[in-house]
Amino acid sequence: MKRNIRKLILILFTFVFISGCKQEEKSIAAVSGEYRSGEYTAWSIKMADSEMERRGNSLMYGGSDPDAKWEYTTGLFLKSLLDLWEVTGEVRYLEYVRDVIDSFVEENGQIKTYNLSDYNLDKINTGKVLLKLMRIYDSEKYKRSSEILREQLQKQPRTSEGGFWHKQRYPWQMWLDGIYMGSPFYAEFALIFNEPAAFDDVFNQIKIIDIHTRDPRTGLRYHGWDESNEQSWADPATGCSPHFWGRAMGWYSMALVDVLDFIPVQYANRDQILFILKDLLKAIKKYQDESGLWYQIVDMGGRPGNYLETSCSAMFVYSLAKAVNKGYIEQSYREVAVKGYQGLIENKAAIDENNRIHLNGICSVAGLGGDPYRDGSYEYYISEPVVANDLKGVGPFIMAGLQMDKHKPAVSD
Repeated sequence: MKRNIRKLILILFTFVFISGCKQEEKSIAAVSGEYRSGEYTAWSIKMADSEMERRGNSLMYGGSDPDAKWEYTTGLFLKSLLDLWEVTGEVRYLEYVRDVIDSFVEENGQIKTYNLSDYNLDKINTGKVLLKLMRIYDSEKYKRSSEILREQLQKQPRTSEGGFWHKQRYPWQMWLDGIYMGSPFYAEFALIFNEPAAFDDVFNQIKIIDIHTRDPRTGLRYHGWDESNEQSWADPATGCSPHFWGRAMGWYSMALVDVLDFIPVQYANRDQILFILKDLLKAIKKYQDESGLWYQIVDMGGRPGNYLETSCSAMFVYSLAKAVNKGYIEQSYREVAVKGYQGLIENKAAIDENNRIHLNGICSVAGLGGDPYRDGSYEYYISEPVVANDLKGVGPFIMAGLQMDKHKPAVSD
C-alpha cells in the first residue's frame, strides 16, 4: 500500500513538473529546436537543478569548499550537465560547467590541485569536459590543459601487457573503474588530434582487463586485477579481487558505450569492443532485481547485509539505454532499462519541502588496498557508508534520463 501511494505521488510530481517545463518550452526551443519535454528528461532537469542549488560554488577551487580538488566525481557531474545543455539548450548548465572548470584551469593550461606525477587515472576523467569546452569556445587554454592529461597517459605506468596501472600507488593493478576514467577521454583526444595509433592502445586497455576480470560462469567482471599477485585481496590463481562490485561494472559499462562514440566505424577492433559490451550487458541483465535495481554485490542479492545500490543501477540504465539507442544491442533491452529507471524513481528518489529531489542509497566509496587496507571482502563492500546525493549517483541518473528520452522505437516494436 505504502509503495503504491509513493508511486502515485511521484507520478503526480512528474506530471506537474513536466507541465511546468512546457510553460518554458518556447524559450528553450528558441535555443535548441530539437528539445521536447519528456518524462525522463524532466527528472534529469530537476535532479541537475536540485544538485546545483545544493552545491552552489562548492565544487570550485577556492569556492565555499576550500578543499575542492580536480577529481573524477566533479568531472562526472559536469559531463552530465553538458549532456543536459546539449538536449535542452539551457545556457545555465554550460555556464556552471565553465565556471567550475575555470576555477581550476589557468590561462597557460595548468590545472590547480592536479599533479601529473601521481599517475592517477581518476584525474583524467574531467578531461572529457575540457575537450568539450575546447570545441565550444575554440579555446587554446582548454586545449593545453587537455594535452597535460594526454601527457600523463603517455607516461602512465603499465602492466607487462601494456595495461595502465590504476594509480602510481597501486602498482601492477588494473581496476574496472580506470577504464571509464581514462579510455573515453583517450579515444576522443585521439579522434580530435588525429592519433590513429592511440585507438589500438585504447582497445588494449579494454581487452587486457576483460581477459583478466571476466568470470566465465556468470559473465560478470571482478572489480580489480593484480598482475603481481602481491595484494592480499588477489586470488592466488587469477590475481582478481573476490567479488563483483556493482559500481565497478557500472563504470566499465559506461566506458564501453562511451568509447564507441569515438572509435571509427572502420577501426579493425571495433567489433571486439562491441562484443565485450554485449557480453557484459547480457550478464548484467540476468542479475536485475525484481525492483528493477541491482545489488551492491551484484550476484549475492539474498545475502544478509547486501542492498540495492543506486549508482550502479543508474550506470547500468544509462549504458543499456544508450546501447539500445545506438543499435548496439537488441531492442528488448529497452525493457530492462525502463524497469531499472522506474526502480530508481520508486525506490531511491525523494522530494523535499522545497521541491528539490534527492537521490538516496549511494555507496559513498569503495576500493581495494590502501591505508586503512580494503581487502575486497563481502563484509568490506557492505560496510562502506551509504549516502544521498553523491555525484557518483547523481551524474549517471541525469545522463540515464536523457538517454531514456532519446529512444526511437524500431518499426518492429
